[in-house]
Formats: sequence, structure tokens, C-alpha cells
Amino acid sequence: MIEVDTGRFTVGVFQDVAWAERGLDALKQAGFPAESLTIVAKERADVASLIQRTFGSAGEQLDVAGVGPILTRGPLVDALQGSARDLAKLGNAGTMRRVGFQAHDGRIFETLTGRGGVLVAIRTEPRAADALAILHSYGGGNAAIGAWTGRV
Repeated sequence: MIEVDTGRFTVGVFQDVAWAERGLDALKQAGFPAESLTIVAKERADVASLIQRTFGSAGEQLDVAGVGPILTRGPLVDALQGSARDLAKLGNAGTMRRVGFQAHDGRIFETLTGRGGVLVAIRTEPRAADALAILHSYGGGNAAIGAWTGRV
């Protein structure tokens, strides 16, 4: 098995697009570049608009096990896809270990996203604690840093 350095991600799930947009704006104001951000949410027009406003381009469509059709953009997606490109088949619960989360964390993120939440992730090792504080401050539920990298 080849180990790939996927980086450290900090992840939280917002209850809806409005809350996610506030959190994303705060992250950008704190100096987190757009290329470090990821958005994952069920496919809807308001999610498509959020991704367009955040990244200046459309989101990628995937049909993910446990969630259904989603729109997404950002570095977390490639890390979750892995070399097998199996995010759609395994879902968040089966792939979050690739970025340092345990399977139960993946199930929580999958459930919240499946219920209409907006998952926001930030790829940043040196400022993971800053990202976590911002996610918590702006309503990012179950926000956590992928701290199990290389241990699971």
C-alpha cells in the first residue's frame, strides 16, 4: 500500500448555506486562501451558487454512498477519492480515515451532510487550530482536526 501525504484537514458541517457562507467569509478574512477550502453538500441550486461565489467555478457532481447526489469543490475531495477513486462507492464514512479522521467521524459528517448540512474543510497544518476556532465560532457543527493521520 502506498502512503500519500494528503495534508491535515479541519472539517465542520454547517446547518445550511447561509451559515456556511458566514463561516467561509470568516475563513477568507482570516487569510485562508480559497484553494485550501473545500465545500461538500447535497446537490441544490443554493449550493451551486455558494461554490461559484467561493471558487469562481462550478462544483463537481458526484453520487456518494450514504448521501446521494452532491456538489463539491476543493482539495478534500481528491484526498477522499484516494488512488482507488472510490469516494462515491465508500462514502465519507469509508474514506475520512485517509485524512486523519476515524470511521465514526466520517459517519457523523456523512449523516449531517445527508440531512442537508454543508461540509466545509480547510487544508492547513500550521493553522489548523485557527481554522477550528473559526468553524466553531460561526456554527460549524462537529468541527474537528484530522489528528489521526498515519495512525488508523
